[in-house]
Amino acid sequence: MKQSKDHKFIPITSSNSNSGREITEDVFYYTNQIVNIVMIGQAGKEGWVLVDTGMPKCAEEVLGIANARFGANPPAAILLTHGHFDHVGNIVSLLEAWANTPVFAHSLEFPYLTGIKDYPEPDTSVEGGMLAKLSVLYPHQAIDIGERLSPLPEQGEVPFLSDWRWIHTPGHSPGQVALFRERDRMLLSADAVITVRQDALYKVLVQKKEVNGPPRYLTTDWKAAWDSAAKLQQLKPRVLIAGHGEAMEGDALDVGLSNLVADFDKVAIPQYGRFV
Repeated sequence: MKQSKDHKFIPITSSNSNSGREITEDVFYYTNQIVNIVMIGQAGKEGWVLVDTGMPKCAEEVLGIANARFGANPPAAILLTHGHFDHVGNIVSLLEAWANTPVFAHSLEFPYLTGIKDYPEPDTSVEGGMLAKLSVLYPHQAIDIGERLSPLPEQGEVPFLSDWRWIHTPGHSPGQVALFRERDRMLLSADAVITVRQDALYKVLVQKKEVNGPPRYLTTDWKAAWDSAAKLQQLKPRVLIAGHGEAMEGDALDVGLSNLVADFDKVAIPQYGRFV
């Protein structure tokens, strides 16, 4: 196993970094610099699942949070919503610490997770704020965790989480997935829909809460991204935990999602850029 050749610490943070929030007794999310990871399972119990692994070079931080919540119990599985650097940044170190933990991802992400294909370089020319320009710093090369990687089941089942299902949400990346639980209408949207303007430095620093489309500098298929946002809006989630930004619920979430989908071409799709 190996991280990408351009694997490195990224010196960007936010006001919520190093903090976590329990949404329900079995769903906890933690902000690592500018990205969220989610831990699903009862605190102190076995059989929990980690969703994504955070920013590069932060494995000790993630391990510390996991140990504080679950003690010596390693996760039953790691689920990757997609393979961008801020979602797989600690995967190799975590797998070395958790020797028997498998990893699951959509099969369309496999080329980027098995060392076969690099993601396109971030688009620094895209319309957007300072973080779009700074995206030249972000790793984009493939990692290789093939020996521990398995595809998600085809019918939407989530391994070890029988009351959740995965939903294919391409656009930001070919095999991105979201997770949804029907009984409380909880949605983990990854980067298909986020709750902060991720290309705007100030808004990321203060974590200004607003429903947005995916990060502009790494999204390569805007038509698919619009379709994915509409698919998630139709679920009518009551609670949203996105890959970036604070959790949202209630009227603000309903209105925000509806407005995003209705005006996606105006508020989410940039006016110019390599992938527009």
